[in-house]
Amino acid sequence: MGRTSDAKEKILNAAHSLIELRGYSALGVAEICKAADVPKGSFYYFFESKEALALAVLDEHWHAQRDDWARALEDDAEPLTRLRRLFQQTQAGLRAGQQSCGTVSGCMFGNLTLELSNQTEPIRARLQQIFDAQVEMVDTVIAEARERGEATVGDTRDAARSVVAQLEGQVLFAKLYNNTQHLEALWENCLALLSARPTGMAAVNS
Repeated sequence: MGRTSDAKEKILNAAHSLIELRGYSALGVAEICKAADVPKGSFYYFFESKEALALAVLDEHWHAQRDDWARALEDDAEPLTRLRRLFQQTQAGLRAGQQSCGTVSGCMFGNLTLELSNQTEPIRARLQQIFDAQVEMVDTVIAEARERGEATVGDTRDAARSVVAQLEGQVLFAKLYNNTQHLEALWENCLALLSARPTGMAAVNS
């Protein structure tokens, strides 16, 4: 049982790395198995197709990212401080990846949305669910900021969707130009978007 679990984990890890590096469409099962150092038969023991593997990689990546987002957004700090923390955390993660491999990898969800959203319905639907979950997490923070009089928006859900879209867009530019400084404008742009008046640490950091 341990060996089979190890093989599955090796396949997931290899696929994750290769998808981040090269995208999905250009990858073949044989290449994934070679990178994972497992026989090709092991792949089909765990996954019925490359698409099924991609869905598993998305789920695993979102599980880890959701925990990161929760740590940034779900504590007792002021709401705008928590939102700024998410931006800082995102930039730090991209910078660490750039230092490790020499390039900004961007966001796996954004990359696959651009590559696959009009090609495979199951992946499109899963990506939609993930982005909806991100919007919901940000919406909760913006709603709290509005209740405290620190943000002025009519529809917090629409505002949250715009914040997530702005975050994804700046990450895309960071990938395109291989420069994480493109994320430094996020906070000021977010404050303008929310007609926000930061207090406490959010104000100090701005």
